[in-house]
Amino acid sequence: MTNNVWKHMSAMAIAITLSCAGPEAQLETEDKTESSDFQWQTEQFADLKILRYQVPGFDQLSLKQKELVYYLTQAGLSGRDIIYDQNHRFNLSIRRAIEGIITHYQGDKTSSEWLAFEVYAKRFWFSNGIHHHYSNQKFQPEFSRTYFEELLNASQQSLSDEILEVIFNPAIDAKKVSKDSKSDMVLSSAVNFFDPGITQAEVEAYYASIIDTTDPRPISYGLNSKLVRTSNGTIEEKVWKLGGMYSEAIERIIFWLEKASAVAENEPQKKALNLLIDYYKTGDLRIWDEYNIAWVEATEGDIDYINSFIEVYNDPLGYKANYESIIQIKDFDASARMKVVSDNVQWFEDQSPIMDEHKKANVVGVSYKMVNVAGESGDAAPPTSIGVNLPNANWIRTENGSKSVSLANIEHAYDKSAGGGFVKEFAFSTEEIERAEKYGDLASKLHTALHEVVGHASGKINKGVGTPKESLKNYSSTLEEARADLVALFYLQDNKLIEIGLMESLEVGKAEYDNYIRNGMMVQLRRLQMGEQLEEDHMRNRQLVASWAYEKGLAENVIEKKMVEGKTYFVINDYAKLRVLFGQLLREIQRIKSEGDFAAGQALVETYGVNVDPVLHQEVLDRSAKLNSAPYAGFINPQIKLVEENGEIKDVVIEFPTNFLEQMMYYGGNYSFLPNMN
Repeated sequence: MTNNVWKHMSAMAIAITLSCAGPEAQLETEDKTESSDFQWQTEQFADLKILRYQVPGFDQLSLKQKELVYYLTQAGLSGRDIIYDQNHRFNLSIRRAIEGIITHYQGDKTSSEWLAFEVYAKRFWFSNGIHHHYSNQKFQPEFSRTYFEELLNASQQSLSDEILEVIFNPAIDAKKVSKDSKSDMVLSSAVNFFDPGITQAEVEAYYASIIDTTDPRPISYGLNSKLVRTSNGTIEEKVWKLGGMYSEAIERIIFWLEKASAVAENEPQKKALNLLIDYYKTGDLRIWDEYNIAWVEATEGDIDYINSFIEVYNDPLGYKANYESIIQIKDFDASARMKVVSDNVQWFEDQSPIMDEHKKANVVGVSYKMVNVAGESGDAAPPTSIGVNLPNANWIRTENGSKSVSLANIEHAYDKSAGGGFVKEFAFSTEEIERAEKYGDLASKLHTALHEVVGHASGKINKGVGTPKESLKNYSSTLEEARADLVALFYLQDNKLIEIGLMESLEVGKAEYDNYIRNGMMVQLRRLQMGEQLEEDHMRNRQLVASWAYEKGLAENVIEKKMVEGKTYFVINDYAKLRVLFGQLLREIQRIKSEGDFAAGQALVETYGVNVDPVLHQEVLDRSAKLNSAPYAGFINPQIKLVEENGEIKDVVIEFPTNFLEQMMYYGGNYSFLPNMN
């Protein structure tokens, strides 16, 4: 079996006209099936590029299934305001001022300052706020405060002096999320999960006072709340629920989820949707667990979704989750072919190099699908992942299982829009380049599948240790991502993948090893500005794995650092020995997680995953600049709309907008339900 596993079905797209947020504005759209002239990238600005994706399989759905996709998409977009407020307490006010300026300003729109303002606006939308979506650094306007105040006045908009100071003073709220263990990570983070002035010690003391460490099925403490200081100085949770914080948006989410429940494909899916509605109504984290179990067990049907407060990467202490939504249509052919991964998950667990006492004797309920995204919102958009594994609660994974998906059309769009320039620039030999060109696409997809299905589902926590969030604290997410990556890397050089038809030779695994070391040691540094250290968990994880393997393999020259004409290369000399090293690191990280060894986890991350060599960093920036390709990509969503006649739904159609600014303005005008929160 070759790359045919990953081929995508074409989809018919029907163009329709939509009203935009501004007066008489329209979304530019295209009517396209997948073809050579489909516009995968629409624009590039700052360090960002805007892509589009198609939705294979949408036209194969029944009308009722299309309705379900529509309602779930509407539910996801209805919570869009939430991610802005979560990312910073002033983001909603700033976003509405920006949208007001774009709608009402009648002055010169050709000047350099106006063009700089447009770039700032698009960066703001891309990152769902004033901080970079990946580096967490606040990005600075390339126009003056005076000019911005002129725009506000000319457009009948207003912002307080405090908000203006936050926008223009680089020293204020400089970082959305700080994971520098040498500082107070809560006070150093601008994310809006805690009232200003609340300290890390207060947060830790609060949760220590309410967490039941003896509970074998602990709730996800703090997942859906903001910590606030009361008038008498005590700390309490302000829960995100109907009638609580974010109630206006949650009311709309519930409205659309109830419509989705009415057209559910089957009873298990309906049961899960109704539990999600109950969770939004009550904020009860026990119901959240019930919902996750029902969602994991609802494996039939062609439509699935992710919706609610899910990932905790933006909480420096790992309690509170960002809002996100992803609506998925099963990739029928690829899912059937890739079912072999989940069918063999117990074999992977049994053969793992981790200690026997850390292996699951019975890996249950692991489902895996290749899906095509139909819409995303919140923390999942505009930038998005290519794979997801949920739920996050370890006890649910152990007792009930998990769902893993690869976002096939998202990865396909990335592939279509990418050039081979970085491989040619940072790969050492012609052999390495040719291997990447032949096998790189498949290697990347297999890595994602193994990471999500096998990696996140593997291993178990020792009794009495508590959750990784409690034991490993701010290092938990980095170590978990490293663990899942290492599982994938270890098996990408295993003949088992050839035996079960996932790849034709170990050259596929070698291509991913080459790519992983190139990226972890060098290429990903192009995403940082000079002087920055690694903060984002996935970047920390990749450097940790690559640099640890490089150092541990020095004696046997497993990975060799070469200099040619002033350029640095990291060259793998022995793939078999590198696989052994990956296995050793996997064993240690699983031990750290299973035993809750904070000191060892901290030492591993701080030693290998944080610091950046400034000389190498500058070299990477210089070499990357010549390629003129933005390091980050995000997406314009397709637009889905009901076609009604005499109050009856006749069809659900899909279009592909072409203008990022117009889509953001349309969203701002049609899915803005929260009041300004400051």
